Amino acid sequence: MLQQTQVARVLEKYPLFLRRFPSMRSLARAPLREVILEWRGMGYNNRAVRLHALAAVLARRNMIVPRSEEALLELPGIGKYTAHAILSSVHGLPVPLVDVNIRRLFSRVFWNMRSTSEMRSEREIWEAAGRVLPRRSVYGWNQALMDLGATICTARRPACERCPLAELCASRSGMERVRTAPGRGVKKREPGFRGVPNRIYRGRIVEALRRNRKGLAAGALGGEISEDFSRRDLPWLARILEGLERDGLVRISRPGARASARVRLA
Repeated sequence: MLQQTQVARVLEKYPLFLRRFPSMRSLARAPLREVILEWRGMGYNNRAVRLHALAAVLARRNMIVPRSEEALLELPGIGKYTAHAILSSVHGLPVPLVDVNIRRLFSRVFWNMRSTSEMRSEREIWEAAGRVLPRRSVYGWNQALMDLGATICTARRPACERCPLAELCASRSGMERVRTAPGRGVKKREPGFRGVPNRIYRGRIVEALRRNRKGLAAGALGGEISEDFSRRDLPWLARILEGLERDGLVRISRPGARASARVRLA
């Protein structure tokens, strides 16, 4: 849940999610649509699909969580950061952890960053994190680094005067505080429709189907997500729906015409 979602929102939703699914086994047994419904308000609904798939895999393995990075990376929705977080938090193994906060912190401490928006590559930071890993209390070390990056060595306004690493920091004196890095002032254009990114419409579609659990015809669904939707927009909507279907979020029955295709949560 904490991947790309604010802590305050997770603190609100996590207890409710656990009340509905108190164990990974109960999550695995639940229909996917129920998991997607309970994910309401979290955004990035693909995570609910991957979490459900992960629970199903663990259920088949008698709920044994792997103790190696290689085995964890084979599981649905697990990348290097999550794998290391599990190894550190669940198994207590001495492994480094790199999130965006630690990446920013180590970039500034170990390299002379010219501006607050610059960071070194993930590969370099993972190597640095491994080199400075302490022999004991690794879990506490990783948590402290994330907290330091999130509360002191922040992206735009680092509180260098309060930082416990200030005397060791290579960037403290010469780092310019800027909002964007050179060459990054113009964002890449996302695929969209009438000025709104398609990812926003994806979220609106899932939310509309949460409200209409029996499903909607594609034409009616278009009206739910855009006030000025018309039949001419059906090819665009069909592409969005096909993407959601590939991701396992919706199911589409196709009786014929695009407008009457029935769409419901997976």
